[in-house]
Amino acid sequence: MKRNKLFFVFYLSFVMFGIILTNISFSRIFGLPNEFYLNYSEVKEANEDNKFGKFVKLNLENKEVKTGDKKENKNIVTFKLFGLIPIKKISVNLLPDEEVYIGGVPIGLTIFSDGAIVISENEIDLTNPNKQKNAVLKNGDIITDINGKKIKSSKDIEEALNSVLNDKISITYLRNDKEIKQTIPLLKDENGYYKLGVWARDDISGVGTLTFMKKNNSYAALGHAVTNGINENTIPLSDGNIYNCSLVGISKSEKNKPGELRCVFVNKDSKGNIKKNTKYGIYGELYEENDFIDYNLKLNIGGRLSIKPGKAKIISSVSGIREEYEIEIIKAKYQSKSDDKSIVFRVKDKRLLDLTGGIVQGMSGSPIIQDDKIVGAVTHVFLSDSSKGYGVYCDWMLQQMNF
Repeated sequence: MKRNKLFFVFYLSFVMFGIILTNISFSRIFGLPNEFYLNYSEVKEANEDNKFGKFVKLNLENKEVKTGDKKENKNIVTFKLFGLIPIKKISVNLLPDEEVYIGGVPIGLTIFSDGAIVISENEIDLTNPNKQKNAVLKNGDIITDINGKKIKSSKDIEEALNSVLNDKISITYLRNDKEIKQTIPLLKDENGYYKLGVWARDDISGVGTLTFMKKNNSYAALGHAVTNGINENTIPLSDGNIYNCSLVGISKSEKNKPGELRCVFVNKDSKGNIKKNTKYGIYGELYEENDFIDYNLKLNIGGRLSIKPGKAKIISSVSGIREEYEIEIIKAKYQSKSDDKSIVFRVKDKRLLDLTGGIVQGMSGSPIIQDDKIVGAVTHVFLSDSSKGYGVYCDWMLQQMNF
């Protein structure tokens, strides 16, 4: 009898422990990065909504933390079981207590690369049938060094090759954001000069959308990196500018065929600079913000804890004027590593579906609004379903805005 009672107590304890465990979202807790943005109201909402489980409460406090020989104050969120037992501690940044100006308008942009971008693999020495074209470098590679000489532009390649004494060089280049170093053969043209056997350039232009601007005129746009469009290389930035951009038409998105905004701009009279080109967008300062900003349209930035599945909006000027369009956030990923595909959403607004077919190229950077906060920006379209898109958290964007 006593043994049966002990078994029953053990069994009941096991069941209760199982219930507790199933009510804790370990994947969310341990899926969060080691540092992100939030504020006190988001902690309160997370606790009220049991976002991480019925038995888990978040506690935000400022603590003195020792790092090596230094001590500094940091904001720490502690996830506590029953409000008592610590499960995980994360260092967080407090969201700025200020409104930002909403973007949603297209911008033209030009980036000058810190390196030479390969745009053609054509053979140089057409007079010699025994010479092969360069078999190493591919379209989209970014050349950064030749024989120890820093390559900042396409002109630097010619200067570096002028001092070459044999038909091989040591070269460093980027491919899919990975640095590669190797020795490659050179070609000779009809005049006997050494050539790489490729064509290269050092600038790239495109169209995107402004996400928001702070009161100090620093801005965030695009939501993803400016690349060469061939591989995943983030163009190393030497300099860059943004310009007024006029929408002249729209190619609608279809299944497996993303559409685009057809915009024109002239590379003169820049309205701002580009100081950073990162995986999470471009960043800089606006000189003439009146062309992009309505001072009456302001919102606070929301952190990732405030984002939830459900109704939301994106702001875009695809109709020719800045408008709000209804979307549904399907999923907000809890990511331990930064990613420009943090949010998955579906366009619900018939006006936008009729106009664009969903998400099109050029809409990248369009602000995502939920509960009267800017929580992210549009980044990509689903190839299989153009009514669905990805977005990036404002977390990742804010971290880039220290110039």
